[in-house]
Amino acid sequence: MVHRELTKHQRDLIVERYQSGEGYKKISTILDIPWNTEKTVIKKWGKYGKTVTLQRTGHPSKIDEKTRQKLVREPTKKPTATLKELQEFLASTGCVLHVTTISRILHMSGLWGRVARRKPFLTQKNIQAWLKFAKQYIKSPKSMWENVLWSDETKVELFGHNSKR
Repeated sequence: MVHRELTKHQRDLIVERYQSGEGYKKISTILDIPWNTEKTVIKKWGKYGKTVTLQRTGHPSKIDEKTRQKLVREPTKKPTATLKELQEFLASTGCVLHVTTISRILHMSGLWGRVARRKPFLTQKNIQAWLKFAKQYIKSPKSMWENVLWSDETKVELFGHNSKR
């Protein structure tokens, strides 16, 4: 179900029709708006005397838009920055925030503290060496490979995963 806010014009129309004596169901069919939505608009109009959108409840934000942009820009420049370092950076600009608030702001901006999976660093030299090795031994019989003792640095785990270390 999609929720959308009614425009001021729509709310004014509802109130006008209600004042002219039309019922909820009739207004609902004419304006194609659910009757309980109309009822809510009329109740708010009766209580506050206006049809404009009222200010939302809740604590105002401790950080303005410009400072938020500055905060989001900092970890993109320095991805290894910790939340404590970001907190000190904000304190130097005059904005004191808790670490969880900083974390929440970064999460809302799509930045998450995640550890990248370790991958082998392959240079062009490594790739060429592997290719040369593969081409050299491509026609070797299977019996030759049974006698080879492999001593590479690959770590294999049967249970669990330790990919991040």
